[in-house]
Amino acid sequence: MQGVTLGGTGKEIGDRHPKIGEGVLIGAGSTILGNIKIGEGVMIAAGSLVLKDAPPRSIVAGTPAKVIGSLRDHDPSLTMKH
Repeated sequence: MQGVTLGGTGKEIGDRHPKIGEGVLIGAGSTILGNIKIGEGVMIAAGSLVLKDAPPRSIVAGTPAKVIGSLRDHDPSLTMKH
């Protein structure tokens, strides 16, 4: 994960950090902040700023990131555009 930032909230107690599901692909330079959940098999585009939950097998992109598509496969690496 090149240049990826995973950051917590400023709260002193309770959950503060993002929860990353299995098989998630995080693009270079992405930032994922706060007590959010990134579902299983999500693809996060390079340079994205993720501030809200991402549903399983979705594609998210942008600053702030939003859902721009979905995947049929459980393993996003099988559908990556190389």
